[in-house]
Amino acid sequence: MSTALVNENNIQVRVIKSIVTDLEWFDNDKTKFEDWWREIRLFFKINRVIETDNRITVVLAYLRGNITSIYAQKKLDKLDKVTEI
Repeated sequence: MSTALVNENNIQVRVIKSIVTDLEWFDNDKTKFEDWWREIRLFFKINRVIETDNRITVVLAYLRGNITSIYAQKKLDKLDKVTEI
């Protein structure tokens, strides 16, 4: 992980550049799951994604394929019902 100093109005702020580049899609290939899950967990840690709903949203955003897409859609529909006003 590298950092850069940004100077705004004479205040130095340390900006952390993410070491996790673009996240890969999970397409139900079980042989790739462990690597994908590790990337997701690193993304959570580096980007300080703490809230459970935010973590669920990230995971759902990176699910693709037949079974995983069906699961993602059903979970998203359920989350939408909970947050509807």
